[in-house]
Amino acid sequence: MIRSVQTFKSEHFFDDGFPLYVNRATETFHIPLHDHDFIEFAYVAEGGGFHHIDGEVREAAKGQLIFIPIGTSHVFRPASTNPDKQALIVYNCLFSPRLLEKLAGIASDPALLADLRLMQDGRLSSYTLRDADDAIGKLFLQLHREYSLPRQGTNDFLCALLLQLLVVALRARSDAPSPASRKFDRFDQLLAYMESHMAEPLTLSRLARVSLWSERHLQRLFLRHADQPFHLYLQSMRIRRSCELLRHTPLKIAAIAEEVGYKDIASFLSAFKNHAGQTPSAYRKAAGADRT
Repeated sequence: MIRSVQTFKSEHFFDDGFPLYVNRATETFHIPLHDHDFIEFAYVAEGGGFHHIDGEVREAAKGQLIFIPIGTSHVFRPASTNPDKQALIVYNCLFSPRLLEKLAGIASDPALLADLRLMQDGRLSSYTLRDADDAIGKLFLQLHREYSLPRQGTNDFLCALLLQLLVVALRARSDAPSPASRKFDRFDQLLAYMESHMAEPLTLSRLARVSLWSERHLQRLFLRHADQPFHLYLQSMRIRRSCELLRHTPLKIAAIAEEVGYKDIASFLSAFKNHAGQTPSAYRKAAGADRT
């Protein structure tokens, strides 16, 4: 099924002839899949969810900067229909390619000028960056405040902030590791994601959506880098964590089972005994941490 794409036009966003617009929005399910005739930087300020872009579904996580060129279809979706659970809040900085001409007249760095030309000509593809030190988040906060409360020199100040954002984004992309090392980093990030979401259902399908790798490729990565299939790695990770909880906390065994992602206590007991060679109670007692 091919979904229709709505086009958002510049005239609905740019007022008084100044081709830049900034807002802070709580994403819902009401905004349609869309493209636009302007350039956009989006910054995930709070919460999490999903970003549908160019036919793919990617995780939207706090601290991400996403560059969205003209004509690229996309839409953000929160993780839940209930905004009280986890709202997805995104800053949007929209600007016309003609604003880049003004910025090019200020810039002098060859790499930045080349980047501006690629962006202006529509030859720069969408990309996502991680805001490691909150520098990008602070820039968006300044952009939003200045746009929302205009004062003398606001337009020039907004141009200066946008130019600063473009420089920061260029530096982050230039400092990115090689494709080979980036793949290892991404796999490490995926393992960290599994650790932090251990209590939730973790399937290859879910990890494929998060990592943007296919399920088959993920299976190969687990065999290559973890020396075991995905399901055995997941079980080992959960049992390893349950051993830590048995040694260092007074939590009941049923609570520990749920904490590490087992909804069925019988499945947990069976998996633990197969992995540790004894029951959770016996393990706790042998570790000297029997608190019952």
